[in-house]
Amino acid sequence: MSNVFYRSSKSYPVAVRAGGVFIETQDGRSLLDGSSGALVANIGHGRAAVAQAMAAQASRLAFVHGSQFTSDVLEEYASRLAAFLNLPAFRFWAVSGGSEANESAIKLARQYHVERGEPGRFKVITRVPSYHGASLGALAASGMGARREVYAPLIREDAWPKMPKPDPTLSGEEDAERLRAVLEAAGPESVAAFICEPVVGASDAALAPNAGYHARIAAICREYGVLFVADEVMSGMGRCGAPLAVRLGGDVTPDIVVLGKGLAAGYAPLAGLMASPEVYGTVMGGSGAFKHGFTYAGHPVSVAAGLSVLDIVEHEELVHAAREHGAQLLAGLKILKDRHPQVLAVRGQGLLLGVVLGDPATGQALARPGLADRVAAAAREEGLLTYPGSGAVDGVLGDHLLLGPPLSITPAEVDLLLERLDRALACTSTAVPG
Repeated sequence: MSNVFYRSSKSYPVAVRAGGVFIETQDGRSLLDGSSGALVANIGHGRAAVAQAMAAQASRLAFVHGSQFTSDVLEEYASRLAAFLNLPAFRFWAVSGGSEANESAIKLARQYHVERGEPGRFKVITRVPSYHGASLGALAASGMGARREVYAPLIREDAWPKMPKPDPTLSGEEDAERLRAVLEAAGPESVAAFICEPVVGASDAALAPNAGYHARIAAICREYGVLFVADEVMSGMGRCGAPLAVRLGGDVTPDIVVLGKGLAAGYAPLAGLMASPEVYGTVMGGSGAFKHGFTYAGHPVSVAAGLSVLDIVEHEELVHAAREHGAQLLAGLKILKDRHPQVLAVRGQGLLLGVVLGDPATGQALARPGLADRVAAAAREEGLLTYPGSGAVDGVLGDHLLLGPPLSITPAEVDLLLERLDRALACTSTAVPG
C-alpha cells in the first residue's frame, strides 16, 4: 500500500529518469513529453548544469528568510530577469509556484490602491474561461467552472466580475473594448485590477486575441485607474516565441507581470511577479512593506536553478527555437486536422499550441466531454504525453489538447510527436463509450 495522497484515483506509472524530451518509466517505456509536464520543462529534462548550480548554491547558502535577508543569487537573478524581459526598473517578487504568484499579484493590486487612498477598490476583473491557480484567491479569479464549483461557497462572487474570452472574429481593439462595459457594470471606482492570460493555457487551449487587444486593454485600464496584470505563468519566458506573450501583438507593458513554470523549468519550485516602478514605489512609499509573504519566497537554491535555466535559454537561443519549432509543429497539426475530422481547430503561438476536438458532423463540442481524455490515453499508448482539458464552452462542454514540448525539441522530435499523435487520433472515435 502506498502512503501517497494522489491527485486522482487513476493508476500512476513510476517515472525513474528523464533526458531531453523523453521520460522513462519503471516498466521500461520511453514517453515523448509533448506537454513539458504542464508546460513547465522549457529547457528539457536532465540538464546537468542546472543540477550542479543548485548543488553549489545549497552547499554555500541553502536558506534565508525573506523578511531578514536578501542574497547575492536573488539580486543577480532579479537583474538578469528584468533585462531578459525588457522590464527595466521593475522589481521581482519571488515565490514557489504560479498560484502563489497570482495570489501575490491580486494582493499587491489591492494594497496599491489602499496606499493611494482608494480603499474602495477591491474587485478584480477576469475572463471566462481562464485559469490562474489552485489557491483560493487565484481560483476565485479563474473562470473555470469545474475547478471552482466545489469551493464556490468560499468565494465572494461580486469581487470577481467576468469578461468574455477573446473573440477571434473581432479586431483586437473591438474585442478589448468589451472590458469597458464590464468595468462600468462593476463600478469602476471599485475595481483594482484586470488580469488575463495573454495566450490562454489549460482552460481554452492556446486561445489568443487578435493584434491590438492588449494595447487597448492597457489603455482602458489606465483610463479607469485600474492595474493591468498579465498572467504569463504558462505563456512567458519564451514559450510563445517571445520573452513575454503580451507583447506579441504590439509594444505593451503591464503594471504587473506574473511568471512561473518556465522560470526554473521544473528543476525547482520558482515563480514570481514583476512589479512596475509605480506599483512598487507606491506600496513602499506608503506603509513601507508589502503585507504578504511566504516562507520559501526567494529560496536561494530555487533562484540558482532559475539563473542557470536563464543562462541556457539565452545561450541556446530557445526563444527563437520556440518560434521555429512551433511553426513546424503548427504546420504539422494543420495536416492532422485535414486528416482527422474530430479535430475542429488548431491554433497557438510558438510552442504553446492547442488542438480543439469535437463533433465533425456539427463542428461543435460533443454533447458529453471525454474525447480529449480518450485521445490523451491513446497518445500515451503510442508513447506521447499530452495535456487534455475540457469545459472551454460552458465550464463543462468542450474538449481540447494542449501541446507544449520543451523549447529544446529538435525538428526530428517534432516529426516524431506528430507521428504519434496521428496514430492516436486515428484510433480514437468521437463516439462515447458505453
